[in-house]
Amino acid sequence: MTAKYAIIVPDGAADNPQEALDGKTIFQAANIPHMDAIARSGKQGIVHTVPRGLDPGSDVAMMSLLGYDPKEYYTGRAPIEAAAQEIDLGAEDWVFRCNLVTTADETMADHSAGHISTKEGAELIREFSKLIENDKIRFYPGVGYRHLCVIKGVEFEVTTCPPHDYIGQKVSKIMPKGKGADLLKELMAKSQRFFEDHPINRVRRDLGENPVTTIWLWGQGRRAFLEKFNSRYGKTGAVITAVDLVRGLAKLIGFHLIEVEGATGYLDTNYAGKGEAAIEALDRYDLVFVHVEATDEAGHNGSPQQKKKALESIDKFVVGPVYEAIQTFDQWRILVMPDHPTPCDIRSHVAEPVPFAMAGTGVKGLLEKPFCEVNSFESGFEIARGADMMEYFLKI
Repeated sequence: MTAKYAIIVPDGAADNPQEALDGKTIFQAANIPHMDAIARSGKQGIVHTVPRGLDPGSDVAMMSLLGYDPKEYYTGRAPIEAAAQEIDLGAEDWVFRCNLVTTADETMADHSAGHISTKEGAELIREFSKLIENDKIRFYPGVGYRHLCVIKGVEFEVTTCPPHDYIGQKVSKIMPKGKGADLLKELMAKSQRFFEDHPINRVRRDLGENPVTTIWLWGQGRRAFLEKFNSRYGKTGAVITAVDLVRGLAKLIGFHLIEVEGATGYLDTNYAGKGEAAIEALDRYDLVFVHVEATDEAGHNGSPQQKKKALESIDKFVVGPVYEAIQTFDQWRILVMPDHPTPCDIRSHVAEPVPFAMAGTGVKGLLEKPFCEVNSFESGFEIARGADMMEYFLKI
């Protein structure tokens, strides 16, 4: 008898108590009856998704969540996104994440240039690349503000900074450092001159939107490899997401990618479409993995109200329908958990453990209380190594 599994990830949803929410976390303040039902009928606890010594990026945390130890497999964020775009990297190639950002008064003002559209972002990257590209440097447009740069024939020993973790900080303090940094800084400086009076930026300024002031290169690494999920765990899987990071992990582990119209990777994403696609996928795959970026972006925006609204939409349009549908199968399990916290008061990722709620066949309850950080800690159930979570979840 084949069991069915669903994992729903509200990215970065874990948080600190927020003054704007009367001292409550997002989970405590939000109306999330379906997540609460899973926690009450099943089990909630905490899991450490970021191994000691690694930065708390979604790449590291999501790799753990999918059942792969980042200490063994992680080579950088950009190589994962390169897999999503099916970029053929040579063994000696380096690939960098290339954000379109807004700097102002010599500080990092916006890691996403006002969440620039995919159409505008791609046009800017394509036009800039025509000035720069040669047999060693090539740019690849991605989604919204998220793009890639591949550099051949250069040896890097460089430290870079993810712009979303340094909002409001001086740019001079977070520039690339180390061997090869001069080339990266040269590319960024050239982009500043190119973008300064670009027609797209003139329109954005007229509309009161943040202009693109520079590219930001970070998240570097070399070609990534992950063992196929079916070989490792004996299950087929499908992923629903709007971001290349999760798409890349899905391709690396052999999951089927399901595209949902209107899925944006932001607050305006098609929540209902993701829920409907997940339900349909349950008939064809053993495991369905639904990732929603909106809560993370709200955390980076520093907006508890945006984050609360996004979490409520995930509960209503994704968790609720999937929870109802999966219970029609003879054997099933459902798991809801963030990959990492993105506290609104900090506006960046942190490496703290995250809460999870799990219900289904063979899952015995621990604490009949609503799903939140406090109750998950109170349950006393802890998974110290994030990569072990998947094996625990799949055991029926």
